[in-house]
Order: sequence, then C-alpha cells, then structure tokens
Amino acid sequence: MEELLRLVPVLSSDKAEFLSMATQYFTELNSNFVPQRDWEANYFQRLQDGTNLCARWIVVDERRIGFSVYGVENHRFLPRTIGCIYEFYVLPSFRRSGIGMQAAMSTIKELRKCSPAKIQLEVLRGNESAQKFWNSLGFRKVSERFVLDGGDK
Repeated sequence: MEELLRLVPVLSSDKAEFLSMATQYFTELNSNFVPQRDWEANYFQRLQDGTNLCARWIVVDERRIGFSVYGVENHRFLPRTIGCIYEFYVLPSFRRSGIGMQAAMSTIKELRKCSPAKIQLEVLRGNESAQKFWNSLGFRKVSERFVLDGGDK
C-alpha cells in the first residue's frame, strides 16, 4: 500500500471538497460543530496563504481519503523551530488499514526536512483512539492545555 499513498498539495480550486471533508473532521471531534461565518470565510484561505503551512490531501489510488495540515513555527523564546501537525484526518472507512500510519509517517518525514527541534501536536481530551495512534508513532503526552470557559466569545 505504501507505494500507492501520496501527500498531494491542496489547491485553491479544491476549496469546496476540502471544506466538506474538514467539516466532517470537525464534526467527528465535536458533534455540536457548526461552521461559523468566520470559519467559512477564513479557514481555507489561511491554509492557502500560510507561508509556513502545508495542507496536503492523503491520496490512495488517486482517491482523496483524508488530509494533513502541518507546518513549522518559531519557538516563542528560543532561536529554534518547532514542527507542528495541526490537523490530521482519515475518512472512517479507511481507518485501521495502515493508511493513517503511512500518511502520518510521510507527514513527519516532510516536517523533519525543516530540521525542527521537535515535532508536536494536540489531541482533544477523550479522543483515546487518537492518543493511541500518536503514541504508537512515538509521541508522548507532555502537557495539558487549559482554556478559560467563555473565552471563545
């Protein structure tokens, strides 16, 4: 299967298909997700405009079966960079087949080309399957993020 999997750039002409799949992704993460006007207007465009962002389709046999959004950030305080996996999604019908593992390893390989000091990602609390998936690739939990209630208003 490895020779069939490719990470392919998401183009501006892919907006409708990407936003449809991204909506499915965010709805799986939060069943109450409803794309707000600012999300619809800005999310895709910010991915396209980001100089240190890469949005890639996960393609198997010429079929788009997921996406990976990753990039490199400057460390807040030190003169080094950090690789970040911001979004990673595989359609449910393709999970547990090894495709996600191959796509994640390809994403990590791409990030390593930038020589970051580390590669990090976030997993939502309660998403046990994602935690197990990323643990199996060598990631480990090092912190917890707290968000102020009502802080999204």
